Order: sequence, then C-alpha cells, then structure tokens
Amino acid sequence: MNSNAGIEIEPARPAELVLPPDASLAVVADQLVAQARTDGVALTGEGGLLTGLIQRVLQGALEAEITEHLGYEPHAVDGRGTGNSRNGHYGKTVRTEVGDVRVDVPRDRNGSFDPVTVPIGQRRLSGLDQMVISLYAKGLTTGDISAHLFDVYDQAVDRSTISPITATNPGCLRHC
Repeated sequence: MNSNAGIEIEPARPAELVLPPDASLAVVADQLVAQARTDGVALTGEGGLLTGLIQRVLQGALEAEITEHLGYEPHAVDGRGTGNSRNGHYGKTVRTEVGDVRVDVPRDRNGSFDPVTVPIGQRRLSGLDQMVISLYAKGLTTGDISAHLFDVYDQAVDRSTISPITATNPGCLRHC
C-alpha cells in the first residue's frame, strides 16, 4: 500500500476473469481476448496475454512434472523420509514465438529431476527453431530472418542466435 500525504492508495489489481464451469476452450479464448482489449493489454510481448498464458502453462507443467517425479504433492506428509524432496526453484527465461517467458524450474534434493517441458540447457521452445529453419530453407539469410522476426513478432533475435539453429539441423538445406 502506498501513502501520499496521508492518503492510502491500494495498488491496482489485475481483473479476474470468472468463467462458467462448463465453458469451452473457444468461449474462454474469446473472453480472454475481450478482457485484454478492455484492459488495454497487448497479446504478445512483455506483459502480453499470450505471453502470460504460456508462462502459466509452462509453470503448471513443470510443477506437475516434479510432482510426478517425486510421487507426492507439495507439502504432503507422504514425502517425508522418501530420500528425495523439492529443493526450491531456479529462474530461467525461455524464448517463445510470442516473447520471452520467465519460468521457475523446480529442483529436487537428489538432482535427478530432468524436466521435459523445458529441458535443462534449452532456452528456446521448438516452435521458434522450426520457424527459423523454414525461413532459412526458403532462401532468407540470417539477417533477413532476424528482421522478419522483429517486424512480424516484435522479437529481437540476432544472427548469433539464428546461425546455430540452422547449423545444428542437418536437414536444413539452403535451397530445399
């Protein structure tokens, strides 16, 4: 809470979307887009609707993976004395087609957790790689691809990121 000359000001809270229990995915998507327009929220980029959705989906998937790996829910008594348990998180930024997404990757005490959703060492989700390979195969240079990604997706991806994507994919030929 902020105070300004004795007046207490509550920080703005994001609007909460209330959905009927039988809402279909199409209805949910339409309501989310409508709410984003009303609130003046961009669809992509930092603070964007899609960026936020991807972040929540990835985070939820990572939490489900660690739960499956350990065999018990967070804070469950079942986990005591099992020899392995949750051991915090580490932050990681993942580049997606709609923007950079920050996730907290869970850890376990034994160091045996190997996430599938966002693999260790991976900084880009495969969709970006596939797009770069497709554009490269169509004859675009790495500079052209960088400019295209910035123009269309408002993503600054430099040549030094694009080159390894094309180089590590032997199926990616210059003229397909």
